[in-house]
Amino acid sequence: MASVRRRALMTGMGSTVPEKIVTNADFEKILDTSDEWITKRTGIKERRIAAEDETTSQLATEAAREALADARLEASDLDMIICGTVSGDLPFPATACLVQAALGITDIPAFDISGACSGYLYSLTVARQFIENGAYDNILVIGTDCLSKMADYEDRGSCVLFGDGAGATVLQPTEENDKGIVFTTLACNGSGWDFIHIPAGGAAKPFSQDVLDNREHLIKMRGRDVYKFAVEKMQWLLGECMDKCNLSVDDVDLVVPHQVNTRIIASATEKFDFPIEKVYVNIEKYGNTSAASIPLAFAEAKRAGRVKPGMTVLLVAFGAGLTWAGAVIKM
Repeated sequence: MASVRRRALMTGMGSTVPEKIVTNADFEKILDTSDEWITKRTGIKERRIAAEDETTSQLATEAAREALADARLEASDLDMIICGTVSGDLPFPATACLVQAALGITDIPAFDISGACSGYLYSLTVARQFIENGAYDNILVIGTDCLSKMADYEDRGSCVLFGDGAGATVLQPTEENDKGIVFTTLACNGSGWDFIHIPAGGAAKPFSQDVLDNREHLIKMRGRDVYKFAVEKMQWLLGECMDKCNLSVDDVDLVVPHQVNTRIIASATEKFDFPIEKVYVNIEKYGNTSAASIPLAFAEAKRAGRVKPGMTVLLVAFGAGLTWAGAVIKM
């Protein structure tokens, strides 16, 4: 008798953002910019910024607890924690280790994946394999970042983009053929590493006074190059996900894209004639929260009643690396 194939099913979602809201008007006070300029080019109106003593792992832990409650699990039920982030509390150990400690559990694997804005989907894909091959049953996948702590507030073209937050998902096995993660795709073009990067603070250029003076410990971004890359890859990802799963636009109930720029999202979804009501966008409230972007939006969409059993959902992201990733989920 042929064995029944296991799939990874999303059984719980959670998200959190800091309390502090920074509006475009707040940036007008410190930069040569305006609410009109920021809104027109990005679609962002405000973003949540972590307090000085608020950390990436704290946000991740809050989102994790909400996801566990949604899945009706205790932290002690978990078999693994995977955290997508590029802004961990410390260079090491992994942020996932700090989350594990905060949840009060031990003796299970916990590790980070550095995929920048694609980090959640990279982490989800890794977790999916462990579920499908039967190695683990209850996996917590987190996307969390506090890029506001790494933003250059003298660079008006980039600092206005970033917000902080965390989103978490619990994966468990299912043997139902019409549910779970049915497809994922991951890719990278490392030759574009300098499109979005932090020049110093690693082994290539350790932190020093010169690094601090030259602001090389902060995010640098080639905005126009990133924009072209993002439009191209988001379009490709939508096409790839639908093609590999034999889906039409009518078959897709919701697209949850990386929340990076409303113009990028519009150009990609309009190419395939996705109705606006099938695209979930919350960038106006949170900005670009990097690895947190998709799980934060996904959890919010679920709470708003936009995600229901039986739906087919497409997730697409791109980020520093240059990385890009997509997934097709049957709810």
